[in-house]
Amino acid sequence: MIAPAPRRLIVVLGAMALDLSLLAHAAAQPAAPRDKDAIVTAAFESIVPVLRHPRCMNCHSKGDYPRQGDDSHPHIMDVKRGADGHGENAVQCATCHQDHNLVGFHMPPGAPDWALPPPATPMIWQDLSDRALCKLLKDPLQNGHRTIRQIAQHMHTPLVAWGFHPGDGRTPVPMPYGQFLRNVDDWVINGAICP
Repeated sequence: MIAPAPRRLIVVLGAMALDLSLLAHAAAQPAAPRDKDAIVTAAFESIVPVLRHPRCMNCHSKGDYPRQGDDSHPHIMDVKRGADGHGENAVQCATCHQDHNLVGFHMPPGAPDWALPPPATPMIWQDLSDRALCKLLKDPLQNGHRTIRQIAQHMHTPLVAWGFHPGDGRTPVPMPYGQFLRNVDDWVINGAICP
């Protein structure tokens, strides 16, 4: 006859089995985020490729003029920013750009309020690091005296939405617009932390 195992040994073996079961369960679950800051900075980093896409960069690049095309060449009509961002003299943005895309290749794209940012706050982020871009978006002295929530509201406008559906012959932003907005909102609502 085999002597029964001491009660203490049974308890230890039972606890070890429970620990192994919990470890297996934890391994099957998605990893919990380590900290909120990491989640928020990841949300910002997920929107950076959109902000650096030609559809955004053509209005947020160096110089006092818009750019165009996937190669971001200077606007062929020699358009300038102007005092309010809507162009100068007879070459106002609205001269060619309507509130919608015109059908056909090489036709002017359009969305409501087509314009560059005004010269006082041109919102140029060409060549900025991700951190510097984040700080620019949050700085009222550089962003048109907007709160970060107002910057997020700008991302919800038809002008920004245009970049995801830019019309014939233009490469759209390669992210669903809804996903972009969720990422922007996640970043803003959770504190708009910079990387």
